[in-house]
Amino acid sequence: MSLSLVRWAELRPDDFCMRRDLFPIVYLPIGLCEPHGHIAALGLDLLKAEYYCEQAADRFGGVVAPAQGYHIHECGFHAPWLAEVVGEENPLLAAVPPHVMLHLFLYQLRAFALAGFKGVIAVSGHAGGSQNDLRLVANAFTEKTALPVIVKTDPEWIPHLHAGDHAGRYEISQLMDIRPDLVDLSLLDRRFAANSGGRLAVGEDAAESSAAYGHALNEAIIAAIGEAAVGLVKAEVSIVSIDSLSYEAMERIWQLLYSTISNWSSVSPWPTQPTVPASSRWHAYVHVASILAPRDRPNTL
Repeated sequence: MSLSLVRWAELRPDDFCMRRDLFPIVYLPIGLCEPHGHIAALGLDLLKAEYYCEQAADRFGGVVAPAQGYHIHECGFHAPWLAEVVGEENPLLAAVPPHVMLHLFLYQLRAFALAGFKGVIAVSGHAGGSQNDLRLVANAFTEKTALPVIVKTDPEWIPHLHAGDHAGRYEISQLMDIRPDLVDLSLLDRRFAANSGGRLAVGEDAAESSAAYGHALNEAIIAAIGEAAVGLVKAEVSIVSIDSLSYEAMERIWQLLYSTISNWSSVSPWPTQPTVPASSRWHAYVHVASILAPRDRPNTL
């Protein structure tokens, strides 16, 4: 079954405005390239986020923004995890520091408001905790502009069905339904081969994955996104004036957010996580708030 044209990048101006006016919701797929064992594509997180957004737009309405394929990784709580499941191998990450990702997200929201949307749904295929920082940005933007923004990872749409995993039965099944050509379970034992890179973060129950299970999960996620989108459309939203969406206004929001960097979820490990050895490639990224935090500088805004 072919999709209708729902991607912002593929729509002509009249078609864009028609879709936006009929259902003024924009979906932002957010993902990452990172290892999912030898059995699955590196971009699993991005691929599923794009699929959910495009399916929701096709079935319910709205426009899909250009996907954000870079995400927060390697620092904070990610570092001990990488040390455990990847070790010193090159994880082939499409990672950016938290302050880069969050600053960009703020301006993506600005673009959505300027384009005339009345609601934003950001779907992240990469979970773990960084989504909490995206929600800090979303809440700050909504407070200043009134534009409602929902930020959820894919398992957060279906908490009654699954809490999510990494490259286990949950995620591998999702991709088997969406892109079966990008999963090869026959490579499960490759992690034991010499010079293979080892585990590369594959889940222990990945062998139990199936397209049928993935389809059930995927359909439930799409339905939940659609329900939320319909709810946003029904809400009466009055976006503030264009003047409040200036660069100056955005930087005021950003300075307030940046001043709280030590409290961001993505900059520190969890208390229960093991210490990363000083010899590890990940050691320098465990605590990054002091590296990224703004130095003393005059507030010019």
